[in-house]
Amino acid sequence: MTHHILKATKETVHLGGFSHLLEPVLTVNSGDTVDVETYTGFHVCDKAPAEFLTPELSDIYENLSCDRKIAQGPHLLTGPIYVQDAQPGDVLEITLNKITPSLPVGFNAIRKGWGALPQQFDQPALRFIPLDLENNVIEFPPSSGIKIPLKPFFGILGVATPEIRNSIPPGNYGGNMDNRELQAGSKIFLPVFVPGALFSIGDGHSAQGDGEVNVTAIETSMNGTIELKLRKDLQISTPIAETPTDIIAMGFAQTLDEALEKALNNMIDFLVSCTKLSPEDAYVLCSLAVSFRITQVVNLPQKGVHGMLPKAILPEGKTVRS
Repeated sequence: MTHHILKATKETVHLGGFSHLLEPVLTVNSGDTVDVETYTGFHVCDKAPAEFLTPELSDIYENLSCDRKIAQGPHLLTGPIYVQDAQPGDVLEITLNKITPSLPVGFNAIRKGWGALPQQFDQPALRFIPLDLENNVIEFPPSSGIKIPLKPFFGILGVATPEIRNSIPPGNYGGNMDNRELQAGSKIFLPVFVPGALFSIGDGHSAQGDGEVNVTAIETSMNGTIELKLRKDLQISTPIAETPTDIIAMGFAQTLDEALEKALNNMIDFLVSCTKLSPEDAYVLCSLAVSFRITQVVNLPQKGVHGMLPKAILPEGKTVRS
């Protein structure tokens, strides 16, 4: 196994989407680990304070080539990473070993026409928010005494597909899932659609509530250590995740009702496959023990719901990995 370091530069990031036509910036073997650097805030660089706009991010903002601007999404992603021997139909297992804010500041933005209440909050607003990295909290609003613990995660973990995709909506390829459960110690399993998988990562969040209702979290430049493992023994058609305590099934659709239905069916499929329950017993078990939560409502046109199954109730050894 080899350990790699992938810095975020104008040669190693791409903006706005996923594309199978992008040249990989790193090639790894199954089981390799990567220290990966990500930046955020490409479209607010002209308004950013000095502590947010590092020389490296400034260089990306000023010199990113047109061929690395994929679609109209706002997200700056590091990658793609090519995984040797990965083929369509395989599964890519990404272990999130470490996730750390790289700067003591992030931002939150209200965008006109977006969010859960676009008519009520119809004026753009941009806030840069200091992060207390020593105490692992932010105080918001400033001087309010309200302390929010930092729980960093990557909002985007995704693979390329045969189609060029905008980075805003999530899908079966992962992408902009914005699932705050995917913190350090978690794993995400993504189906592979193109040779090499072409995995990209970014959209760091230092804190976010379920729903991400005003469009953004505390958007933060983020560093991480990940392990990429090729799984030819698994078959999935949509992302599934595992935290130290839960199995997570996800659903993405244009309405929350549809997203819930998809997340529920994906959890039933997992239970049938993993525990050999009948579909009806799995359906009942979901009603008894699985908590379904709103992941996000703002990544149009896809809203997200995720179901959380406590691993403690499963027979010993029954996880996604098994």
